[in-house]
Amino acid sequence: MGNDIKSALARLRKGQAPGHSQILKEISVGSDFIMDFWKEKYLANYLASGGSKIKFLTGRTGSGKTHFLEILAQEAKNMDYISISLSAQELWIHDFKEIYTAILHQVKLLERLQLCSHEVVRELGYKPDAIPDDLSFADYLSSQGKLDPLTKREIREQLEKLFLSNPLIDNNFALACAMLTGGILGHPTLEEANRKLLMQWLEGNREAKLSSLRRLGLSPNKITKYNARHMLRSLVEVCCLAGYKGLVISIDNMEVMVGSDNLQTTLRYTRLKREDAYESIRELIDEIDTLKHTMFIFSFDRSLMDDDTRGLKSYQALWMRIQNEIEGTRFNRFADIVDLDHLIDEVYTPENIMKMSTRLAQVINRLEEGATPISLSTAEELHAKSRFGKVSLPRRVVLTTLQEEGAV
Repeated sequence: MGNDIKSALARLRKGQAPGHSQILKEISVGSDFIMDFWKEKYLANYLASGGSKIKFLTGRTGSGKTHFLEILAQEAKNMDYISISLSAQELWIHDFKEIYTAILHQVKLLERLQLCSHEVVRELGYKPDAIPDDLSFADYLSSQGKLDPLTKREIREQLEKLFLSNPLIDNNFALACAMLTGGILGHPTLEEANRKLLMQWLEGNREAKLSSLRRLGLSPNKITKYNARHMLRSLVEVCCLAGYKGLVISIDNMEVMVGSDNLQTTLRYTRLKREDAYESIRELIDEIDTLKHTMFIFSFDRSLMDDDTRGLKSYQALWMRIQNEIEGTRFNRFADIVDLDHLIDEVYTPENIMKMSTRLAQVINRLEEGATPISLSTAEELHAKSRFGKVSLPRRVVLTTLQEEGAV
């Protein structure tokens, strides 16, 4: 048994999302109620057409928030989006520069610029697949005796057209990407030291000297929390130029901001940092229309909703923008706040509870032992008790199937 399988089983036994795509697919029940809607309305249409959206995902402990985010990441990837998965346990939320930098690292910018270089190759009438892996485009042309001054000028013109002429990309960001892509193509040549310098600046590294960047033709500023959203817009556009439909960005475990006892973390938010974090999210909401092809999902335990002193309701400028003003008896899949605890009647019927338990038991018993599918009477009992207590229905199903204490 591989370590990834062992890790997935250990997480399942703790009532956590498995972090393993195949196992996640096998045990999922009910998530398609929201997922299919999001895929149709957002991924296939709204985001692909240039729109951007922010959602807030909440629920009690074990309600399936992380599970849902893992499925969303898979579905988004299958639909040609870049999925970014972040955790507030590992990332400061009050400084948007930190969020931008974490996104940039997961995007793997140089790999995306490699795809952008293929577009330049195609525009010059060549096929990227025809170029040997050990040769740059310029070396390949040189070996064919075709790297003449006119061709070099065409390469530069295509780089300018791709990046510098794009109004959605910051001029300095565009110039840095054009130089990096030129380095990948082999023309214009880019020294390794300059490549590192450009990447340091894009990553917001303090070691990047602005004076050295100016010698390369840039007129940059340090990347801060004030301009990081602008840089993110440029990053998303570059990803779209590379052939992707956009970015789907999830930030899980946001309840760390109110010091949830369920999380073991070194990040601790003072009142000022917490308010800065709320203000950062508020600014993102107000400027979301300046982003294109982007979806943010902030996920958190109910403590962030219920804590009037430290939670979302404590910062009125943010709460006024996200609260659901009218709540009906049926689940609203358009709502900006998605409360998974409200799926009890829509999705988690006793029959689906049994199906969930059976699938989980099949996975556990195929790889180990010790899981027993629950009966209909037990499923009905779990459903009846599901609205009470701190533990959500999905977590209760897992604990009961694994015959752990405190399940029912």
